Amino acid sequence: MSTATTQPITGPFLIVNPKAYLGSSDTLRLALLTDELAAQFETDVIFTAQHVDLRMVAERTSNLCVTAQHMDPIVKGRGMGHILPESLVEAGARAVVLNHAEHQLSLATLDATMERAREVGLATVVCADTDAQCRAIATMGPDIMICEPTAAIGTGTMDAGDYIERTTRIVKDVDPGILVIQAAGVTGADDIARVLAQGADGSGGTSGIVKHPDWRQVLTEMFTVIAEHKKSHS
Repeated sequence: MSTATTQPITGPFLIVNPKAYLGSSDTLRLALLTDELAAQFETDVIFTAQHVDLRMVAERTSNLCVTAQHMDPIVKGRGMGHILPESLVEAGARAVVLNHAEHQLSLATLDATMERAREVGLATVVCADTDAQCRAIATMGPDIMICEPTAAIGTGTMDAGDYIERTTRIVKDVDPGILVIQAAGVTGADDIARVLAQGADGSGGTSGIVKHPDWRQVLTEMFTVIAEHKKSHS
């Protein structure tokens, strides 16, 4: 069973993950809009931000699970240039993404980092690619997992096979309490509807949102299908 006690959200939920696509002012603009819509649709949201923007986003929003995009398993003391977990908490973060395809960790480092996250009360959102990775990481007790084939990230094209159903089932078979995000290649509301129908707890994305010419439109559409899914399964 999951050792996590810090799970900050419930499904179905949205993840908005700007990565490094936006500077501080645009990150805040996106966060404020997402916060507004999260309240309107009564839907939980994981919103990631660059470390320098976490405090700004946390202080200006009230309906988002503000999430760091990485941290290091260090303790107070020496560690020049590394990300101290306690500082993320003090900045207002409630969760941290680990082992993303763009910032992969060794198994030993991931284990140590997850342990530090638990010590400071941060929820862990851990990424995995293959079936074997999904199964192995699920046994480590993360709060949330992002299952995504690396080849599909940022392509705007979702996996055409049974990856979503298969990897979600792998995680749930290990621990049904782990929430599963499937978002690789997701570009809009129809993709999110498919992901949720195939068993995932959450979806969302990066380029499908930040590169869209109308953030309000694309987010409203995404929130709408999540709300509809929630209503049909209540």
